[in-house]
Amino acid sequence: MLASMEMKSEGLPLPKPDASGDELFRLGLLYSTGQGGAPLDYVSAHMLFNLAAMRGSVEAKIYRKELAEEMASDEVAEAQRQAREWLAQG
Repeated sequence: MLASMEMKSEGLPLPKPDASGDELFRLGLLYSTGQGGAPLDYVSAHMLFNLAAMRGSVEAKIYRKELAEEMASDEVAEAQRQAREWLAQG
C-alpha cells in the first residue's frame, strides 16, 4: 500500500489530496492492468494518469495518451470529469 493512499469501502486504494505524481502514476498502473487488488478500469486509470501528469509525471502523460486511444470518447470525458471532481475535493 502506498503511503499517501486511503481505502475505499471495497478495499481499493484512493489517492489522498497530497499524493505525488509518482504515487498517482503507480495507482493508475494498477487500474490499467487490473493488478494489486484494483479492478481493470480504464476510466479510473486515465483519471489517475491525468492527475499524475498534472503533478509532473512524464510517464503518466505517455500512458494517458496510449490509454485514451483504447477508450471511447465518453469514457475519456468521464475520466476527465472525475479528475476535476477529485481536484475540487482537495
